[in-house]
Amino acid sequence: QVQLVESGGGLVQAGGSLRLSCAASGRTFSSYTMGWFRQAPGKEREFVGFITWSGGATYYADSVKGRFTSSRDNAKNTVYLQMNSLKPEDTAVYYCAASSVTSWNPQNYNYWGQGTQVTVSS
Repeated sequence: QVQLVESGGGLVQAGGSLRLSCAASGRTFSSYTMGWFRQAPGKEREFVGFITWSGGATYYADSVKGRFTSSRDNAKNTVYLQMNSLKPEDTAVYYCAASSVTSWNPQNYNYWGQGTQVTVSS
């Protein structure tokens, strides 16, 4: 069982930066791929990126590639999403999730956080 709690969301101007954190409880955190997803009002949840259990591999959606970076500290049971050059279209509720497989598909993620709101003003 893994419980996830996101933090770090907020309001930022276009071009600014935010860093999201996702704190996990559970002894097996280090064995999970951690994914980031987002959902804007009236839209489906979309994949943002993931980081493998070792942190050795990351993968991002084209819409955020080059602007967002995920990292993890397994000793602290925490994964991070650094978001730079934010755009108004990045406005959404951001979720972290844990999966036993490496995947971009939200259906493969077993555990989800409650989400944190990110709002980018133009």
